[in-house]
Amino acid sequence: MLVTLPLPAEALAPYRQQLRCNFPQLDQVFPDCLAEAQALLSEAGINDYLDGASAICRIGRGFEPVLVYLQEMPRVAADLGEETLVMVSQAVWSISRSPNGKAILPFLQSIPETSRRLPCAELLGRYIEIILDFMGRTTGSIHGFHTTIPSPSLPDLLERIPYLLSQLTCLGLSNWIDYGVRHYGDHPDRQRDYFSLQSADSRAVLQRERHGTLFVDNERRLDLYLRALWRERLPLVPYSEGFDELRKPVPYFDPLGVRVPDVYDDREGVPGLDRYRALLAHIAAHRRWSRSLVADNLSPFQRVAVEIFEDCRVETLALRQYPGLRAILLALHPAPAQDACDPERESCIRHRLAVFSRAVLDPHHDYCNPDLLEFVARFHGELAQGESSTQAIAELAIAYIARTRRQQDLSPKVYFTDTHVDYRDDNRHLWRYIEQGDEEETFAQRKQRPPEEAQTLPPRHYPEWDYKSKTYRPDWVSLYEGLHPAGDPALIDALLAKHRMLAKRLKQILDLLKPQQYVRLRYQEEGSELDLDVAIRSLIDYRGGATPDPRINMSHRHDGRDIAVMLLLDLSQSLNQVPDGCSQSILELSQEAVALLGWAIDHLGDEFAIAGFSSNTRHEVRYQHIKGYSEDWDDQVKGRLAAMQAGYSTRMGAALRHAAHYLEARQAQKKLMLILTDGQPHDIDVDDERLLIEDTHKAVQELDQQGIYTYCINLDAHADEYVRDCFGNRFTVIDRVERLPERLPQLFMALTK
Repeated sequence: MLVTLPLPAEALAPYRQQLRCNFPQLDQVFPDCLAEAQALLSEAGINDYLDGASAICRIGRGFEPVLVYLQEMPRVAADLGEETLVMVSQAVWSISRSPNGKAILPFLQSIPETSRRLPCAELLGRYIEIILDFMGRTTGSIHGFHTTIPSPSLPDLLERIPYLLSQLTCLGLSNWIDYGVRHYGDHPDRQRDYFSLQSADSRAVLQRERHGTLFVDNERRLDLYLRALWRERLPLVPYSEGFDELRKPVPYFDPLGVRVPDVYDDREGVPGLDRYRALLAHIAAHRRWSRSLVADNLSPFQRVAVEIFEDCRVETLALRQYPGLRAILLALHPAPAQDACDPERESCIRHRLAVFSRAVLDPHHDYCNPDLLEFVARFHGELAQGESSTQAIAELAIAYIARTRRQQDLSPKVYFTDTHVDYRDDNRHLWRYIEQGDEEETFAQRKQRPPEEAQTLPPRHYPEWDYKSKTYRPDWVSLYEGLHPAGDPALIDALLAKHRMLAKRLKQILDLLKPQQYVRLRYQEEGSELDLDVAIRSLIDYRGGATPDPRINMSHRHDGRDIAVMLLLDLSQSLNQVPDGCSQSILELSQEAVALLGWAIDHLGDEFAIAGFSSNTRHEVRYQHIKGYSEDWDDQVKGRLAAMQAGYSTRMGAALRHAAHYLEARQAQKKLMLILTDGQPHDIDVDDERLLIEDTHKAVQELDQQGIYTYCINLDAHADEYVRDCFGNRFTVIDRVERLPERLPQLFMALTK
């Protein structure tokens, strides 16, 4: 048990001031909570801890949620990582923005037990995503800004989370919840029976999803196995295999620890626990005997062969120490038939290497290929005198590839049956790179980009909705944001002068919409000036021995208009097209329209930002800031707008989620996101056109839950075929694109009047 001593009063005071919360009970528990936090967290972690508690205090749900956060989160953050502090407080804030405020306390109470069952930040994040998604799917809504009906079963689910996670993996929990929502989403009473485990259907689905050996139940046993047999002390970090349908995660190790699946089913008569032991034995053998090689001068085929030969070498050395492993490895290693792959019709390189690996492991194999038998003998001869080395085995692997190479090895049709050995890691530790190559430069050469574009921030990763499996693909899209390059602001001034008659008509309407007076907001803890009446009352209370009211300030806001706007522009290649009957491209017309809209919003005094996006596969969604909320409508912003260029594709869901990241942070009563596009969501790496449409629709639903109203202005004459699937009824199709400069400001004013 951790023993801590409270800080003296003078050292405690700055932290207490940082925690903006005035519940009287807080002063009794805060010293002990802070002492534990200081023993477990870094200084940055303590700042996040106090900021998170302040945010939970501001949601107005009483003292108990704040107390649970203060008492439980230091230990959770110490075990799983300090990023969980922000993760949990932001989740609470999201719940508070919905009608499910009563679920905040049970959600916070579920976190400590959840962190013990899902012992890494990634899995805790998955759990939070599952709960927020469940909340969104079971919370009733109407057209507009806010959802109105709380989820009938969210408190029941949260109450039973500890039991559910003792029975299910994170994926199993997601599947169990998904079944209940799909079948009982429209029946509140049956929904409550299902999620409180009262219905037979609920228990049957729970039993169906229960399977395998859970890592969390055997973590201590596996840790002792590594220490006792291999003299290794490595952190074991689980991951879920269920959230990436196209590319399954593979075990690996690096300086931070070993990544292992969160569950293993029994297979081929081998219990799940022994499958974990086989994986850890293989990784421990690599750590003991493998050394890295330079990858630059080897082809992909040669690298694959080197990895397989080195896997065989370390397993052979491990079996010398622990012969009993052989039975487990033989049961788990596939046994491909020698003639299963036809070298005249498909690439057999993976098959040949899998056959070699099986022949090395199984002394009683029945393979008879002369080249195979020769290299198996050479392999055992290499290890007969000692341990050999990674470099020597690599040379043998390259020789084997050269000897057995076939013309069809280059075929895109690759034979995969019985070639994957799932207890082996991905061998990333074997390679080091001297020169940067195509693998490291995923997108267009950044060195050749303009300086403004080259100065992008590190990528943000966003999930993407898979409508077929009804699950998110986590961290699927990489989004790179940067400041848009600048151009000549005189071009925008010329466009405004061109439309001066339209601007004059708009100004008459804008003057009617513009707020005319300020409203005083009293009883504020922070404000622009002192509220003398309240301040005098508080002083009298203080001198009389009563607790004074700290809300002695006041501030002002405009009467009747408190709006934050995000204008998100599709900058895909199709904007360069010139519509029939027009003399300008869609991009040029968009510049004129956005210039007029920017001038109009600036005239109204609303907060607004402008950004553009395009995409080049899921690995590169470009998000370019044209105007920030804190920037004035000046020559710098006009210069960026003048330099707009179109290219690449339209992966809209990730752009919506990233734009919402900035819009949600604005302190405004209403938040509006306008999307200006000329076509449906698409990208070059997606064959199913419904996939990105459904993901965009899911992103719009997520924004609704955040209190953000989305509206699409579409310039595609055929948009009726898909735009309703993305945005519901919140869209306008402008068939005559040449009228865009006139229609866009009018639409904005109609939406915000």
